[in-house]
Amino acid sequence: MASLVDYEDSDSDPDQERLSAAPQPHLELYNDGALIMSSSSSSSSSSAAQSSSGCMKRAQQQPPAAVRPYIPKRQRVSTAVVQTPETLDTRPSAGAHLLSEVSERVRPFLGRKHGRAELPRRLQCCVQAHQGPVNTLQWSPVDHLSHLLLSASMDKTCKVWDGVGGGRCLQTYSAHRGAVRDACWLPCGRRLLSGSFDGTAALTDVETGQTVAQMENGFKVTCVAPRPSDPDVFLSGGFSSEVKAWDARCRKVLRVYKAAVQQTLDVLFLSGGREFVSSTDAVSRDSAERTLIAWDFEKTAKLSNQIFHERYTCPSLSAHPLDDSFIAQTNGGYIALFSSQRPYRMNKRRRYEGHKVEGFAVHCGFSADGSVLVSGSSTGSVHFYDYQSSRSLKTLDAHEHACVCAALHPVIPAVTATCDWTGEIKIWT
Repeated sequence: MASLVDYEDSDSDPDQERLSAAPQPHLELYNDGALIMSSSSSSSSSSAAQSSSGCMKRAQQQPPAAVRPYIPKRQRVSTAVVQTPETLDTRPSAGAHLLSEVSERVRPFLGRKHGRAELPRRLQCCVQAHQGPVNTLQWSPVDHLSHLLLSASMDKTCKVWDGVGGGRCLQTYSAHRGAVRDACWLPCGRRLLSGSFDGTAALTDVETGQTVAQMENGFKVTCVAPRPSDPDVFLSGGFSSEVKAWDARCRKVLRVYKAAVQQTLDVLFLSGGREFVSSTDAVSRDSAERTLIAWDFEKTAKLSNQIFHERYTCPSLSAHPLDDSFIAQTNGGYIALFSSQRPYRMNKRRRYEGHKVEGFAVHCGFSADGSVLVSGSSTGSVHFYDYQSSRSLKTLDAHEHACVCAALHPVIPAVTATCDWTGEIKIWT
């Protein structure tokens, strides 16, 4: 199984470079409506010129037919659109206005009250989005910009997609020299926060693609989290015994939280930012620490290090949008539920299981109304659970490789984004 470090210093794919260097045929539309296939080579240009007179005459006699790719009969039952780097328009100017304007696909759902969450039934589009594993996906938190989907990858880039409009890449961000392990939107929807194996955390402007601030941590960053009450302040953790609180405005460390651990896997703010929980690699019963540690943000003091006593690590954390609770993905193959109030007790009656983790940093999350819990799986499937009863609602056979993240759309019912370890992103409806 490939590890995260395997992709830390990966170079570009040589096959992709050869394909981009080779002459590519394209279609040219002339004034009279004739479509002529041309190539960048001189021989193809001359042959097209010799036959152009015949093409012109035929075009005047009959209207131009639409150019449709051949689809094998066995594949015609699917309505999904498969996009690849060769067919996907990734120019920053192509649809750049969608980075700041309301999508027509989202507009009808704005202002509506959240009904009970619906589950996806079919594949809408598939995009070979990155040249390395996709670590995380997140829809924009601003309702009128919620068509924007953020992805972060081990190929050293973050990308923003028109997630509900066919899967077009709207912008690519290259703020890091190493694999991007984590990324998220700021609440304003105008900036991105990312953490990388190059040891930096970066704040990036969504529209311009410019790096607003970049902070050197001194260790490989695996998780970042903006403070809800002050988004310019954020936490970063990674391959270190420390979690750091930064102020992006002055690019300085505000506080440092130290524990007897080797690595922080994830961080999650609680109680509006007054407290937070860190997930660590401490699983030994001889250790004074446990997998989950609660901290006082202002005083940097530990509030509890005895929250989770099982010998499992928790690669991802997620807060319930309405209740005072949060969930922790465990590498034991189940999701545990905890209270967000002291003493942060685990709910032993609710346990969401059926998926697998097997060493992958599989994410879990909630629907906008909090009634449905969603998780990826190392088997490539996506699992939906009822939050109240913890029973399984649906299992989606989404990917052939490990699905590390799945995200339900915050506004449009049933729309779900999933990603896998090969760089593939799929949108389901």
